[in-house]
Amino acid sequence: MATFEYNSQRSKLEIPEYGRHIQEMIAYAKRIEDPAKRQRIADAIIELMNQMVPQARHVENYKDKLWKHFFRIADFEIDVVDDKGNKPDPSEKYVKPESLPYSQSRISYRHYGKNITAMIEKAIDMEDGPKKEGFVHIIAAYMKLAYRNWNRDHYVSDDNIQSDIKMISQGKLNLPDNTNLDILGAPTPLEQSPSRSKKRRNSNKSRGRSSYKKRKR
Repeated sequence: MATFEYNSQRSKLEIPEYGRHIQEMIAYAKRIEDPAKRQRIADAIIELMNQMVPQARHVENYKDKLWKHFFRIADFEIDVVDDKGNKPDPSEKYVKPESLPYSQSRISYRHYGKNITAMIEKAIDMEDGPKKEGFVHIIAAYMKLAYRNWNRDHYVSDDNIQSDIKMISQGKLNLPDNTNLDILGAPTPLEQSPSRSKKRRNSNKSRGRSSYKKRKR
């Protein structure tokens, strides 16, 4: 009865892009006692690795990179030389870097992100005035946008954002009533001026009539 060998039972692949066959060839080359034959086999393996990764040819000193990979797969335990006559340097042996620790800072409102807390703290320290009000409005509009991206199926109203920004700032920041958070930034006086909008509508109408007369001619 045939027996199957699973990948979990095999040795770990040092560089997966070269495959298991290259790793087994290098392991075979390590067992060759004849130095001349061992060197010929190593050179042949390098040429095969070059064919398997053709994009490496466009990299400067790509042969040096192939030899470094060769020595790494061999665990720097093979007595051969590269194209420049250099032997493997065990000091270049790959060492797995240490894992980066996770941030231990606690974020109460993760869907808004950590930067929102810093922005709210900065807004609290600002002097009262239009600049502070505009900055708070931008923060609230961004909070609404972040909330929508976090949960697209849940409706979020301006009242929810107003309640959250008041809670995060511990009651130190408040939004004016009837604030529109669907725009990122406070409206400018030009946008609020009805006469300006009326002039634009009249201008559009006049352009429409003139273009109609030209087509009629």
